[in-house]
Amino acid sequence: MVNVAVMGAGSWGTTLAKVFADAGNDVRLWARRAELVQAINETHTNPDYLPDTRLPAAVRATHDDVEALALADVVVFGVPSQTLRANVEKWAPHLPEDATLVSISKGVETATLKRMSEVIMDAAGVPADRVAVLSGPNLAKEIAAGQVAATVIACSDEDRAQRVQAAVAAPYLRPYTNTDVIGAEIGGACKNVIALACGIASGKGLGNNTMATIITRGLAEITRLGVELGADPFTFSGLAGMGDLVATCTSTLSRNRTFGYRLGQGGTIEEAKAATNGQVAEGVYSCDSIYRLAQQAGVEMPITHAVYGVCYEGVAVEDMIIALMGRSKKSE
Repeated sequence: MVNVAVMGAGSWGTTLAKVFADAGNDVRLWARRAELVQAINETHTNPDYLPDTRLPAAVRATHDDVEALALADVVVFGVPSQTLRANVEKWAPHLPEDATLVSISKGVETATLKRMSEVIMDAAGVPADRVAVLSGPNLAKEIAAGQVAATVIACSDEDRAQRVQAAVAAPYLRPYTNTDVIGAEIGGACKNVIALACGIASGKGLGNNTMATIITRGLAEITRLGVELGADPFTFSGLAGMGDLVATCTSTLSRNRTFGYRLGQGGTIEEAKAATNGQVAEGVYSCDSIYRLAQQAGVEMPITHAVYGVCYEGVAVEDMIIALMGRSKKSE
């Protein structure tokens, strides 16, 4: 048994708090709003994000970040990617000296084009071997309901990865380890952009052939970027690559796919935001930062470029599809 602090009580943070508790650990779940903390502790549910999921008694919510972090062996950062740096900087003085820091945010920081593990290293002043990444085909509501799934714990320190693996191994979640942090993070960030493209295509009424094409060619461009940045190409054929991509691109539970679907139906960014409970999908931010990261690395990512055009340059969905289909022919 280990002490776990989950910093962020959204859908995924709350789900992982449940998973760690079901795996036999004591869990402190930090939430920004005091009223949500009270609701979680009194009802053992998260009424804002997972109202139908019963949380174990081993999960206790707190609004006090110092209390949440005290004596933690594993600290899970579950805040949005673009607010991660500011939050970690605030929490850094209270992080236990040898705690393993786990990133579950999937994105690339807009201002710096850094991956989330790099942001944590900067903000907390810790070496790379203390930071792990959890990624895979992990739709929160399904895992919260106890449906069987798998995930990847990536860390350059394999012993740390194995310790987190043991701590998060619940009866319904099977964790694997990997030392390829770059691959796990690039796969997790880029798949949100490809899911937006799948949603856009679906919203236009396009079918399974189109979805398969976008997913397959999307994986190709994700792999190109990852390899250029130093990732192992085999990572992208595994859970943190293809697995995460398929789940996010095909499920109606995926906020990115849902957001894209509304855009494909002719909706604006604001209308798509309304369709996802007032939240902007991560892929909207990521298509900007990943497009710029690809340009910086000299990597061609046509689907990402097309989604960027729709989200930031006012390109019509119809023109996006024409542009993709009109690209020069080449061998696969």
